[in-house]
Amino acid sequence: MTFPALAPLADRAALFAALRQDQLVAATAALGEHRWDADLAAGTLTFTSETDPNRRLVARASLVATIAPGPRSLMWAWAHPQGGSDPSVASLRDYGTTYSIDELSNAELPFPAEADADLDGWIAGAAHQIGAIAEEITGRSPYYSAPVGSGTRAVFLLDAPLPPLTVSDAVVALPRILSELTLSDARSSVWDLARLAGWNMQWADEAYSAAVVSDASGSATFRFDEYARIAGVESQLGQVPQA
Repeated sequence: MTFPALAPLADRAALFAALRQDQLVAATAALGEHRWDADLAAGTLTFTSETDPNRRLVARASLVATIAPGPRSLMWAWAHPQGGSDPSVASLRDYGTTYSIDELSNAELPFPAEADADLDGWIAGAAHQIGAIAEEITGRSPYYSAPVGSGTRAVFLLDAPLPPLTVSDAVVALPRILSELTLSDARSSVWDLARLAGWNMQWADEAYSAAVVSDASGSATFRFDEYARIAGVESQLGQVPQA
């Protein structure tokens, strides 16, 4: 477990965040071997092909947090000397203040004791947790977690040149994504996926046994079992049900 008090926010955004990460991975993989460079002054993060420097993916980037093993703490970018004053990142602090979540409104968070068991793995997991939370609160995506030296990781929110996430895109990726992802509350994750992706969504019945999501690319029905897990996804691509 990473930061327990932040888990509900990250869990809610988990499905959307995983699908957007999948899109970013596909876009950067198309560059072949590549490097990344952040320019905090310019507010950009650039992925550049190692074999052809003219092939690049440039994204507007906002530093969200740094997670460092030296001080054993996470520092939010709004309190970081190099973090700047990005309003969307500051909204995480404001959200914490509004809803009394100290882990968002305090400038620095110490690592919990259980991080010692596998510090590198714990930091990587915390970076993904923070990225998902940033997407949940700001609505921006995807995030990018990057090593910045001495075991420290930085988490960025990106406005990358990626296509919007459509129902059709999600249906294609979901079998692979769901096989690698554990959702603590699948119904909330599907609802949040539709909200963050800008899709339409309606519950199939008062028992919330299924959710139907749709956009211009088609529709998909998420069915849930008696334990509220996703039991299956049925799609009608290119066909949007009439209201």
